[in-house]
Amino acid sequence: MTKSQSAAGGVALWRQIADAIRLDIVGGKLANGDQLPTEALLAERFSANRHTVRHALAVLAEEGVVIAEQGRGTFVKSIRRLSYPIGKRTRFREGLKGQANTVVTNTLGDRIDNASAQVAEALGLKPGAKVVRLEAVSLADGVPLSRSTTWLAYRQFPDFAARLTELNSITRAFESYGFPDYVRAMTRISARHADVEETRLLGLAPGAIVLVSEAVNADPEGNPLSYALSRFPAERMELVV
Repeated sequence: MTKSQSAAGGVALWRQIADAIRLDIVGGKLANGDQLPTEALLAERFSANRHTVRHALAVLAEEGVVIAEQGRGTFVKSIRRLSYPIGKRTRFREGLKGQANTVVTNTLGDRIDNASAQVAEALGLKPGAKVVRLEAVSLADGVPLSRSTTWLAYRQFPDFAARLTELNSITRAFESYGFPDYVRAMTRISARHADVEETRLLGLAPGAIVLVSEAVNADPEGNPLSYALSRFPAERMELVV
């Protein structure tokens, strides 16, 4: 095994280094404008040679994550990140108020699905029950910020997609069914690499990190209304819990 190869699954070490630096930025260990450790220190941290470290930094620079300044070093590229608060009442437009002039959600499509075990458990249904599935991308000031997939029980919300198109608001669509209020019953957040579709729809560089929010919204009595998976570009968004 060479120093450019990892024992864990054969993943190239330069990729692991790039991923670790991305996560340092996403996690707040490195802020906008911060200088990265020197190549020598990074090589020591990852037990790698400097050529491997240099390759990882070059990839990050190509992706626009860092910027190299000759004679000074490598710095986290200053990118404006929006803060999205996640609380008991989480609303995308309201959460970005004051940070963006326009917030738009574009529906990519909808269909009737059979609930997987995961979706069924989240919505309190039997596996295989009919559910409405909605696909969407949300943008702030024209910049893609979220790729979401939402499921709702078909028996309860059979024409939710049509109402959402008409009312242009999930909150108003729920109101039209007699649910003037809903709350966040569960949120689970993780991070991973964007897949090919997310990379394309969110306008990301290959290898970019997305924050994944798995959420259940419920009525005030705690009955599930919707289950959603939302993917946010970590370089543009921070989720505040």
